[in-house]
Amino acid sequence: MEEHIRFDPAIPALCLLDQRLLPTAEDYVLCRTPQEVAEALRRMVVRGAPAIGVTAAWGCVLALHGLPPGADWPARLDAALEALAQARPTAVNLRWAVERLRALWRRLGPETGREALLAAFMEEARRMQEEDVAACRALGHHGAALLEDGDTVLTHCNAGALATAGYGTALGVVRAAVESGKRIRVIADETRPFLQGARLTAWELHKDDIPVTVACDNACALLMSKGLVQRVVVGADRIAANGDTANKIGTLGVALLARHFGVPFYVAAPLSTIDPATPTGAAIPIEERPAEEVTQMGPTRLCPEGVPVYNFAFDVTPAAFITGIITEKGVLRPPYGLSIWAACNDADAGRACDAAPATDH
Repeated sequence: MEEHIRFDPAIPALCLLDQRLLPTAEDYVLCRTPQEVAEALRRMVVRGAPAIGVTAAWGCVLALHGLPPGADWPARLDAALEALAQARPTAVNLRWAVERLRALWRRLGPETGREALLAAFMEEARRMQEEDVAACRALGHHGAALLEDGDTVLTHCNAGALATAGYGTALGVVRAAVESGKRIRVIADETRPFLQGARLTAWELHKDDIPVTVACDNACALLMSKGLVQRVVVGADRIAANGDTANKIGTLGVALLARHFGVPFYVAAPLSTIDPATPTGAAIPIEERPAEEVTQMGPTRLCPEGVPVYNFAFDVTPAAFITGIITEKGVLRPPYGLSIWAACNDADAGRACDAAPATDH
């Protein structure tokens, strides 16, 4: 599944599968400007840290293409890129993608004309999309070795093909294990309030004929107590330099339960999701989303008028609760400050991130 993010250079426009409508409809949103790309990100047309990064890269292409002629186009492009980078605060891949295009611009130099820069931006965005799929397949291979034949894996939110450029992170681990011949079942937490597990994870796995069962978020303790879960594998929106991990709200609760019941808890994410500039999870910004996502289900109101709502989109799981971080370079183990630094400073990983050693807590 790699057609949910598709750039059409003939228009030019970015075609995004509207994930808000799944599983009942498969419609696309056409984005012709960086403003439309940013709005698609804010409205959750596309979500998932790696997918956000790839989408942002194509948004940079549209930002450059849409600039009117004039000597001040570099300043206007710079402003457009910054506006795109601020569309959502938590997923580090958004700014990572924009900064990668900025870095390309700097390397080419100020004498580079708009047409040459546009061609370079398009090639880089295409490369980033291909790299993400390759990274997901590689981390899937590494993660598959952690699953035993017959395991049931619990996952929270959607960290599948829809959350990436293709194949998936947490679901990439499941897919790779199944492709290797292992019999794997999945329990998908429904993931309130946006129901990414019930709507998206179940949709992906059902299409791939991988056995999946949806469970209410508050059933996790019972499922683990009954021995129905052998592994937990989740994705990530930002991983701090010490291994603290931000993921969809509710992930911390799952991690606490996994620790209590002795279930291994893994995070699956490409190196681009590691933020070496953020020392610990305490520094990760946590997005708050509109109250209507909680108070309403479509046109149906669920809460009384006037009742306030907490709608934090993410929480942070401390590194101490994470058994391993599955990346395209292998499975990182504690102490995460050291293993993350080593992975990010590997010669082949230099384009993904660059970090100084951090102290685990």
